[in-house]
Amino acid sequence: MADEPLVLGIETSCDETGVGIVRGTTLLADAVASSVDEHARFGGVVPEVASRAHLEAMVPTIERALKEAGVSARDLDGIAVTAGPGLAGALLVGVSAAKAYAYALGKPLYGVNHLASHICVDQLEHGALPEPTMALLVSGGHSSLLLSTDITSDVRPLGATIDDAAGEAFDKIARVLNLGFPGGPVIDRYAREGDPSAIAFPRGLTGPRDPAYDFSFSGLKTAVARWIEAKRAAGEEVPVRDVAASFQEAVVDVLTRKAVRACKDEGVEHLMIGGGVAANSRLRALAQERCETAGIQLRVPRPKLCTDNGAMVAALGAELVARNRAASAWDLSADSSLPVTDPHVPGHSHDHDHDHVHEVSKENLYP
Repeated sequence: MADEPLVLGIETSCDETGVGIVRGTTLLADAVASSVDEHARFGGVVPEVASRAHLEAMVPTIERALKEAGVSARDLDGIAVTAGPGLAGALLVGVSAAKAYAYALGKPLYGVNHLASHICVDQLEHGALPEPTMALLVSGGHSSLLLSTDITSDVRPLGATIDDAAGEAFDKIARVLNLGFPGGPVIDRYAREGDPSAIAFPRGLTGPRDPAYDFSFSGLKTAVARWIEAKRAAGEEVPVRDVAASFQEAVVDVLTRKAVRACKDEGVEHLMIGGGVAANSRLRALAQERCETAGIQLRVPRPKLCTDNGAMVAALGAELVARNRAASAWDLSADSSLPVTDPHVPGHSHDHDHDHVHEVSKENLYP
């Protein structure tokens, strides 16, 4: 095995079909087929629509990634795939495809955790992850504070969202403001021209008796929606830019405050921010400001690597190969609620019940 493993990663946890190829910590290809436009008319992701879109996009996206990387599938040292968490049907498409390619090519298969992959992708931008690293992951489905001492085996959850994730709140407020879907980029854009201190929206779970590292955005979402409704009921014009800026400030204020506090409490000097909402310009700016004040090193990958992509899965796969971690068993399954404490789903012993299935299929494939 070369020092720099060549790994292909497949990501299908939500509405993006992502295929990435990395050599060690170098990104060679990052191909993404998004079905976001197909979901826009529903105002959110429809699992069945996402699964079908993955099915259609899978083979062309893999072929595009191989071409972009200038490598042959036979050159790969392993195939990594998101095994969870995510939408069950969508995950199944990715896991099935990864198994088929790994099996046909005779390559090891690595089932990895979506959240751990979001942390590991930073290696493609800033080199090896310091151990320990604090990670703040914020996306449409997750708002989590995680302590990673070994990205392949030891990721500890410190806090998480108890209701709406940050990205979900952005989508819902964008909908109330009639700004369309997805909400994150459009609110960020409007907020740049608004006053973040125009409206005093609540900061959830920041009281002295509240859990130090958990997040809640449901109350904020309701408060913003009611404020907008009251304006409309009074026949007044809604100051969209100020609402966007004040709402966004309430979200990023809580996220950065809790992340910096966790770093201080745990004695961790590096904070990594990932997930789709990490593309938010105000989150990046405020995190930078607060980390500098606290003497913490901030690592945020470029926006394209923050949203769901195959590169992050390949990055974690390459790390698993480099550290000689066990490959996954052929009966690897999709787990929609895979805990982050399992950064990767290793193999079972070879006398496993399901192995005979593969022996039979091998005879069928190669007579």
